[in-house]
Amino acid sequence: MKTGEIIKTFTARDGRKVILRTPKWEDLDDFLEAINSLVDEGADILRTQRVSREEEIDWLSCVLSQMERGEMLYLVGEVDGKVVGLSEVSRRSGRESHVGVIGIAIRQGFREVGMGTEMMKTLVEHAPQMGLKVLMLTTFATNERAFHVYKKVGFVETGRIPRKFFKNGGYVDEIILTKVLE
Repeated sequence: MKTGEIIKTFTARDGRKVILRTPKWEDLDDFLEAINSLVDEGADILRTQRVSREEEIDWLSCVLSQMERGEMLYLVGEVDGKVVGLSEVSRRSGRESHVGVIGIAIRQGFREVGMGTEMMKTLVEHAPQMGLKVLMLTTFATNERAFHVYKKVGFVETGRIPRKFFKNGGYVDEIILTKVLE
């Protein structure tokens, strides 16, 4: 897929128009703002420290390179010209090359309007084109909103790692979910 290629457009439940598309270099500042807003919020993501512009340049370069090689599909959710949703499915390697790992994050103010569900559905739809047979993802056990979305698009809980994360002074389990593609 080409950079900036529009994959799907839809109207969110709050009436805003959402564009799902592949990333492009011009998204760099939006990506930096998005990830740092998630860190500042204390969202259920692995990262706990803000990202520098140089780190984001390296990351985006890697993403675009992996997409070019067909190892990853990265989708952004764009509203009013700004990237507010981030999602990906990336292929594992070796004996796991038929397995894709999904990640998704949506900025505060854009959740619970259907963007996460549409992003997940779109990643699942495109996974077979990458040769993927099994999809997996993990989530914080406290992230009930995400867990609901994952189940809605057909993922099932297949494992749990107790006390995997330490957040806000307490331990949180990691939930492992999978979806076997037809």
